[in-house]
Amino acid sequence: MAKRLILILGGARSGKSRLAERRARELGGPVLYVATAEAKDDEMRARIAAHRQQRPADWRTLEAPRRVAQRIANCGIEHDILILDCVTLLTSNLLLDMPETTPPADADAAILREIDDLLAMHQRSEATWLLVSNEVGMGLVPPNKLGRLYRDVLGRANQRLAESADEALLLVAGLPWRLK
Repeated sequence: MAKRLILILGGARSGKSRLAERRARELGGPVLYVATAEAKDDEMRARIAAHRQQRPADWRTLEAPRRVAQRIANCGIEHDILILDCVTLLTSNLLLDMPETTPPADADAAILREIDDLLAMHQRSEATWLLVSNEVGMGLVPPNKLGRLYRDVLGRANQRLAESADEALLLVAGLPWRLK
């Protein structure tokens, strides 16, 4: 199986993760599931637990809320398929780690460096990667500076990933639309 980079975009609860997991099962082979969520409250802990229960027992999980490419490189877990779920939370983790005084251009550059590191890691990898991310550019303009910065930088990150992807899908109500 030739390696591929597959980007799966969509809104919240559109079926992105479910599609990524289904595609991984269809491809077959050892799976590394890279989770970027952090369990900072009871509701998120419950979500993470539910996601873990859904995954096949033989899939390995790497919890990597930031510096994901470095964590993948250092994990030592053999895999033919990698699911990164999700770029959306990775972006918010990085953005919320920055001081409020960080200029937007610096925040943008830092997050895009993380995306570039992921793309470089994929180039060195032999695995097919399925990257999950929210499409946040179809909603309202956020009413605050942080919300606008988040929407803008995630939009640029998604564009960079889509440009490099072999395949890009947009999920709407659980139905995939092939973009690329």
